[in-house]
Amino acid sequence: MEILNQYNEQVAAFAARVFLGLLLFFQGRDAIFKIGIKHVIETYQYDFANKGIPKFITSFALVFNAYVQLIGGLLLIVGLFQYPALYLLALHLLITIFGFSFNEAMWDVKHVWPRFVLILFLLSIPASWQKFSLDYLIINP
Repeated sequence: MEILNQYNEQVAAFAARVFLGLLLFFQGRDAIFKIGIKHVIETYQYDFANKGIPKFITSFALVFNAYVQLIGGLLLIVGLFQYPALYLLALHLLITIFGFSFNEAMWDVKHVWPRFVLILFLLSIPASWQKFSLDYLIINP
């Protein structure tokens, strides 16, 4: 049993990273390929325009968020460029939180909160816990 206990931190880091990566990757994939980014923009455009946010800002934020989710999620799944991906995903969440809070003060954070906690966890743990990643294999051949 002792042999298994020595990997608890690495398994926890791997599970959190891949879980978050899968959530974000599939959300980004759906926004870009399944729903279509044009339709996503059309869905939110009216509400944000009524709040005085110009269309180009809404469009940029939605396109940025969709691609950061897709690419950042994929990078987390394989464990490559994890920290830059996590920084961009944190920025994505800040944009999302600002946009939804600006649009509606009391909105349901049930989809954002777990992602925020996982990003904080992954940014807070020691890099030595990330042994099951491509980053670790490249840096420590």
